[in-house]
Amino acid sequence: MDAAITHWINSFAGQTPLLDPMMVAITQVGVPIIVLLVVVQWWVREDRTHVRHVAICAGLAFLLGLAINQGVLLFIHRVRPYDAGVSHLLIAKSADWSFPSDHATASMSVAMAFALQGLPRRALAFFAMAFLVCLSRVYVGTHYVTDVLGGTATGFLGAIIVRLLYRENTRLDRFATSIL
Repeated sequence: MDAAITHWINSFAGQTPLLDPMMVAITQVGVPIIVLLVVVQWWVREDRTHVRHVAICAGLAFLLGLAINQGVLLFIHRVRPYDAGVSHLLIAKSADWSFPSDHATASMSVAMAFALQGLPRRALAFFAMAFLVCLSRVYVGTHYVTDVLGGTATGFLGAIIVRLLYRENTRLDRFATSIL
């Protein structure tokens, strides 16, 4: 079923001249744009200290989620769908294993960090961007749907762990949020 859904989503690749460049662009610059938008949060005027705390949480969740992925990659060696003949690749080949998706982890960890910290409008915006990044990874042929779901899970896990361990208004947090 995973291969069938992946193939169906990827079947649109190469068929629509307008959608292909958009999906390639999203897959290539989506995560950097999300990171840039988190950085920009540092200078918001409203509820500055809390938003800065959330930006730090998002960055920590991003890093922790990717670290978790590296641990998973030690045990799971899933070939990419284009190597298995399931998808048509629109971008350059990747050198690592397919599961879990680092792009999904990175984008979803940020969105989940904002959701867990009580910033729902920002969280929705980040979730929408993260969804597009995840969809683009399957569309361009570099991931299975379950790779993206696995990356989403590690991103969520990273954000939850950060939420539990990095508390607002601690001495470290007050120092970090007062920078600049």
